Parts: sequence; structure tokens; C-alpha cells
Amino acid sequence: MKLAGFSLAYFLVLLDTTVLTIALPDLRASLGGSVAGQQWAVNAYTVAFAASLLVGGAVADRYGAARVFRAGVAAFGVLSLLSAAAPDLGALVVLRALLGVAGALCLGGSLGLLGELYPSAAARARATGVWAAITGAALAAGPLVGGLLVDLYGWRAVFLLNPPLALVSLLAVRGIRSPRGTRPIAWHAQALTCAFLGLLAEALTDSSLIAGALCLVALAALLITHHRTGATPTPAAADDGGTAAPSSRDGGAVMVRARVRVGGPAVPRGLVAAAWPELLAGAAANFAFSGALFVLTLLLQDGRHLTPMETGLAFLPLTVPMVVNPVLTGRIVARHGARLPILAGLALLAGGLAGAALADGLLLGWLVVIGCGLSLCFPALMAGTVANAPAGTAGTAGGVLNAARQMGATLGVAVLGGFVAGPRPLLVAAAVTAATCAVYLAAGFRRSRRPATA
Repeated sequence: MKLAGFSLAYFLVLLDTTVLTIALPDLRASLGGSVAGQQWAVNAYTVAFAASLLVGGAVADRYGAARVFRAGVAAFGVLSLLSAAAPDLGALVVLRALLGVAGALCLGGSLGLLGELYPSAAARARATGVWAAITGAALAAGPLVGGLLVDLYGWRAVFLLNPPLALVSLLAVRGIRSPRGTRPIAWHAQALTCAFLGLLAEALTDSSLIAGALCLVALAALLITHHRTGATPTPAAADDGGTAAPSSRDGGAVMVRARVRVGGPAVPRGLVAAAWPELLAGAAANFAFSGALFVLTLLLQDGRHLTPMETGLAFLPLTVPMVVNPVLTGRIVARHGARLPILAGLALLAGGLAGAALADGLLLGWLVVIGCGLSLCFPALMAGTVANAPAGTAGTAGGVLNAARQMGATLGVAVLGGFVAGPRPLLVAAAVTAATCAVYLAAGFRRSRRPATA
């Protein structure tokens, strides 16, 4: 029951990454605003979530996982109610950003609870499998649930789904207590991280030179802070061995509690150098997925005049493989390693995007190809990242991969949403994915030539 409670909260967090996309045309008709404003309605959540993810687990460790989880879920429910009543687009963007912060607290708290409630490795692995299996279901449910609610009640209904589910989650975890920790949190580094990601998204969304310049300033300040203090918030493996093994069905969830390392490098030296191909592939796959979802929603509703419900149903060929295929992908990874499904997934994703861009009519077949590519790529990325990361950095590797994927999603909406008309955005996504596939293939050959070390 308790596992179902914090798994339900994770479902809500992931659902909100895609559910609003289907509602964008109805949102524009209700609140007005430009395409850039719609991009921010989507991106405000992912930017805040990606940035806060780096410290959410550290907050859970410092103040108690159960306490932080309950606070995050309660805030998520209340903010969802406020979002449903948003009077204008600006207020909605602010509330979406706060929802992203609350979502990061939910995730950090739920990861901490996994370690506390399931201390043995075997039990924790089984629990993590159940907890992580909902990733594909949440991503798949977003367009369909969003389309149904918008068609029946309008875009505000998308947010009214969250409060009752949040209440059920809170009732399921009642009575759980978690000890407080003593590790400090580098709030200044967290603020700089949020500023950097937000300014980067603004620079790409509005082609703002000022935002771009300020983004570079924030990045420089963040690097200086890290160099001087070595206290940048980052997901890292628990020193006491409380690491939850990644499930083969996970689409990129962080499998360990996030911690703050003080007095040492935030990201262990050698991690990025060892796992950069997987980090690049994860960012590119989410870039293509989130950007294409944004563009195709506008195409289907504005160009082909589909209703929100019809749009949600139209996305089923893309999302169903993401629920069904990860089981097969897990078996492929177990037998042949992660490299083959990642390469195949990126190739299928690039081909499907290019085909959808050039298709004159029916998109169904190309959406199936895209969905199959994502269902091969996403589950294998975590395994590949952990396998190539230096020893003892598996937890940090999973966290960095998830942050890279969320940033890729933000950039996908910001960059591809700037085109909106014609095949160009999907062709750009296809080109980025194909280039990443080629780079990943070359990196694989380079790895295979390295001499084996004891």
C-alpha cells in the first residue's frame, strides 16, 4: 500500500510533463498569448523540475524523506488547484514552475522512502521495479488523458485530476516517519542552476540576446562556485550503500537518493568522460520526443482540426509501444548489452521523425516507428550509463542522465516550437537524432578499441 502511495505520486509528476501539451490550442483560445507563451506553459515545469531535481533528494535527506514527500505531494495538489483557476497565461507559467519544484520534492522524497522502507537489496530491487514501471504508463497516458479531459471540460480539467490522486497518495503513506539528516544544502548553487536553465530556455524560445548573455554569466558563476567550494547539488549514490538498482523498464528515472557532496567534486571526475555518449543520447531522445509532441499537437489540432480527444487517440501508436516494448528491451539489454538497443532506438526515432515530416497524409505508421524507437532507447540508456560510469558512481550517473534528459526536453520545446509550421521542426529533430546516432556509433567503436583493464 505504501509503495503504491509514492508510486502514484511519481505517476502524477511524470504525467504533468506531457498532459498539458494536448491542451495548448484550448489554452490559447481561453487565455490568449503567443506560441512562445505556450512554450513557456510547458517548459516552466520541465525547467524547474530539472533544476530542482538536483537538490530535491538532498532536501529529503536533510529534513526527512517522509516529511519532504508529504510536503511535495500536498504542494502539488494545492498548486494544481491554483493552476486550474489561473486568470492569465503569466500566472499559469509561474504556477507551472512551482509545480516543477513540488514534483522534484515528490521524487526526492519517494526515492528516500524506497531506501528506508526496503533496506534489503532484493526487496528494494523488486520495489524499484514496480515504482519504475509506471514511467512508460505515465508518459503514454499524458496525451490520451489530456485529450479526454480537454475535450469534455476544457484545459483547466487537466489540473483538476491531480488533487484527488495526491490525496490518495498522502493517505497511503500516512504513519511513515523518517529521520532528519545533517548534511548542508548549497542553496546558492541551486539558485544559479535554476537561473542558468531558465535563461537558456528563454534565450532559445524568444531568441533573446540579453537572456543568452545572462545565461553565460549564470553558467560562469556556477562553475566558479563549484570550483571554489565543491558543493554543487547533484544526485549521488548514498555512501551507506542505499542505492536502488535501476529497473530495465525505467525510462530514465533517478534510481538513487540525491545527496550533496561537500568538499569534493559534485560530479565525480571521469563520469562525464566515461558516459558522455549515453548522456548525449538521452538529451537528444528527449529533445526529439518532447519537441515533436509539442509540434505535432499544434499540427493535428490547428492544421488538421482534430479535437483534443482525437489528438490523444492519434498519439496512441506512439505511446503504446512505450508501455509494451520495455520488457523486450530489458531482455535485449540483459543478453546483448545496452549499445544495440540505443543505436536501434535512435535510428528508428530519426527515421520515424523524417517520415512523419515528409508524409502527406497518414502519420500512423511513422508514429509507431517513433514509439518503437523511444521504447528501445529509453530503457537501455540507464543501463548503458551505469555500465560505462566509473566504479562507485552509478547513482550519480543515473541522476546526471535524468537531468540531461529533462534539459533535452526543455530545449526540444524551445527550439522546435519556434518553427511550428511545415516539416522543418520534425526534420530538425530527425537530423539531431541521426547525428547523435552517428556519434554514439563512433563512440562505441572507440570504446571497443580500448585495452581491457584489470
